[in-house]
Amino acid sequence: MTADPEYVAALVRGAQHGDSMAMQALLDLLAPYVGRLCGPIALEDGPDAAQETLIAVFRGISRLREPAALFGWVRAIAIREAVRTARRSGPPAEPLDLDAVPQTGDLQEAADIRDLLDRLSPEHRAVLVLRDVEGLDERTVGKLLQISTGTVKSRLHRARKSFRKAWQG
Repeated sequence: MTADPEYVAALVRGAQHGDSMAMQALLDLLAPYVGRLCGPIALEDGPDAAQETLIAVFRGISRLREPAALFGWVRAIAIREAVRTARRSGPPAEPLDLDAVPQTGDLQEAADIRDLLDRLSPEHRAVLVLRDVEGLDERTVGKLLQISTGTVKSRLHRARKSFRKAWQG
């Protein structure tokens, strides 16, 4: 997420001191980022997960000690809420894992990828999004999801393998 760090810090400090305009500006700034994280994990319930994330940010902003840590803090909340929301929706239609997400160039291909992601468990979607979309390393993914690095690696391997198999037909 690219935003002027001084501006973000000013918004955080203002929100922490009860400035409703600063809080609204902060939530407006965070909403697209949160949506990008929650959507691929919670799928149809992505907007609900994003809303829950923004509510948690609103309620917890006073506990954020370092404004520079805002996006990492929000990312952790968003992933937690997206996985929690996806779990409430029940298991995927068909269990599936994944490997290399193809680059999308058209709407049909994007719909096909969405269909394959829909079959994944929330845990596999979370690992895939954090590792292959957000570009985080396995250790960081493990910390965010509160699982071991080995578990991250095994979930990612199974997810990628199954995704490739389903993609190829």
